[in-house]
Amino acid sequence: MHSLTLPAPNSTGRSLLRNGKAGTSLRGSASGLILGLLLTLGGCGGGGSSDSGGSPNPNTVTPGATTFAVTPTLNGVAALGAPLTNAQVRVMDGNGAIVGSASTRPSDGSYSLSLSNKVLKAPLLVQVSGIDAAGTPQVLHSAVPILDAAKPVMTANITPLSNAIVALALGSDPQPVFASPAASAAAMAAPAASAASAAGEFVKSMIKTQLSDLKFTNAAALDLLGDASFAADKSAHDLLLESLRVQLSKNSKGVEQLLISNKLSTSANPEVQVSLGLAQTELLKATGGAPATAITSTLKLASTAKATLDNLPLLDELAKGLNALISQGKTAADFKAATQLNAYTQHNSTDKDAIAAKLADFALKKGQLGRFMVTGCADDALLVGLCKKVLVSANVSDASGALLAQFSDAVSFTKGATATTPGQWGLVGNGKGFAVNVYPVSVIHLGNDGSVSASSAAPNPWVGIQVAIQGRTTTATPTKIMDTATVQLQSGYSIPFAYCSRQLLCLSDTPGATSVKPTGSITELVLKQSALGWLGSAESQRGAKYTASFTLDDKPLAETRVVYLPADVPTNMPTDAPAARFPAVDGLSSAKPLTAEAIRAGLTFNFATWAAANPDMRLISVRVLLVGWLLPLFVDTEPPTAPLTTLTLAPVALSSSATVSAELWLGAQDSAGRRYYTRYALPTQ
Repeated sequence: MHSLTLPAPNSTGRSLLRNGKAGTSLRGSASGLILGLLLTLGGCGGGGSSDSGGSPNPNTVTPGATTFAVTPTLNGVAALGAPLTNAQVRVMDGNGAIVGSASTRPSDGSYSLSLSNKVLKAPLLVQVSGIDAAGTPQVLHSAVPILDAAKPVMTANITPLSNAIVALALGSDPQPVFASPAASAAAMAAPAASAASAAGEFVKSMIKTQLSDLKFTNAAALDLLGDASFAADKSAHDLLLESLRVQLSKNSKGVEQLLISNKLSTSANPEVQVSLGLAQTELLKATGGAPATAITSTLKLASTAKATLDNLPLLDELAKGLNALISQGKTAADFKAATQLNAYTQHNSTDKDAIAAKLADFALKKGQLGRFMVTGCADDALLVGLCKKVLVSANVSDASGALLAQFSDAVSFTKGATATTPGQWGLVGNGKGFAVNVYPVSVIHLGNDGSVSASSAAPNPWVGIQVAIQGRTTTATPTKIMDTATVQLQSGYSIPFAYCSRQLLCLSDTPGATSVKPTGSITELVLKQSALGWLGSAESQRGAKYTASFTLDDKPLAETRVVYLPADVPTNMPTDAPAARFPAVDGLSSAKPLTAEAIRAGLTFNFATWAAANPDMRLISVRVLLVGWLLPLFVDTEPPTAPLTTLTLAPVALSSSATVSAELWLGAQDSAGRRYYTRYALPTQ
């Protein structure tokens, strides 16, 4: 029986995926272990689909494997500052076999599973796929690099920081490697493979300020992968996640990057940018490796909002107080009078009456708020590390753990009356009368058989920038917020928008127009790059500044709002936006096409294949557009909540003699804020 699986020792003495845990510096060839990790990825079955790929015979002794006397178990917590609940966890061993799967618990994001084999080859790779408290799809990874037969109970926490460590180890985003092992086999067979030996330490070197703020007196002892005591409970380790925005992305030149920022920064530009490939090259070196040279940004450390971070341990008290009122069945009037709403103004047109009614509705549905997750800062700028209005989100679930809704708002902290009196958080709203956002957009035109349309004007797919300016309230009976707005691009050009009797303002061809007729096409909301010469590279890069000027109906003076592009607009099409990323209806072919008649009758369709291939995306919009009758008619349907992948559209009542052409529009968004729209064009009937 093997007691510990380790490669032959070398002179470096560094340990794979070392997190600096005291007393755990393992001597051995990190390259051998990372090669094992890469080979694990190379042999993995498709991510997000069925657990195929087979499992080794438990009675077969695999060279280099570890044999456990009892069934080994794996546990941990998936979190991003708040628990990642009802998410799917999958585990693979060094043979590329699926050896376990589970769901995270609705209450705290924890998971626990028994591995299917007692004979396992290191390392274990762990993936979690789910929707966070803000409704954003997340796919994160972690690893158990060393297997010890004397330690059958193992821990792998799955967080953005563990995802960063695995990405640095591989020199690329783990998700596509996990999902497409055959396509990545050649690269993974490269001889050098010890990039992860100091990845944990490198990550900690870029977040030193946060570690200091949170009083980690011995940062070397912090285990970012296997801390068995970790919980998403606003303790120091959890607040480390709350204070940081950690992402993997490609820049406009196709370079894969690790991006780290202060989550409460009001800019969309990442503070620390690391080339994953260059970092891996340095981490591979047995001696003299300098991963810091892979940092391509001016800043080498993420900034901090210490004044706010100091108060975040009390944030969960707000959820507890609101849940107590919800459990007592309080009415909207009760919530409006509650101390938790004393300072509430408005949040993107939602006023105090509306937020009180929403909380009362949670009581009627017997729901409870989960832990709050910090998502950003609503202030125009931080003042001495203080965010006065912190943006937060929380899941709302019933007693079974089923998701009822996602609650998002802004909160503020009020100090206690005396030095010994604890302060408290309260709901305040962001103070804004409407919402403004910008998104990178890719649009593909398909025929009714699912093939790329040859009749559409080039390019196909095409790209642009969606400017989403809220034009009316989200109440049961929507009311108009404004007639017109002007959006100034970073290069100085301005674009007019006008009210079009829908949720968002539409592009206007007439400067000063207070209303335009909606067409139902995505083009009325998107600045199309190929059609608008004023759009340049400055407008298409992450962090590009867009300034919206407007006059609200109830205010005489013009105001401005500034928003930033969250990710780069694709520049290399279709490589940067392959067809597989666009939402798609299952089973379409020339023999089984979509028809206008089916749309008019009430179509039921499935999109499970697309959802399984894109676990980091979610469907955000479904629209039926009929053209050619009296006026364009478009009907929007709320997409189902994951993991549901079937949707039935309501029938469209039209005269049987009406001649119309139909379009089905599907919209999806990924975790970086990029949007993908698919237009199915159906023949006239």
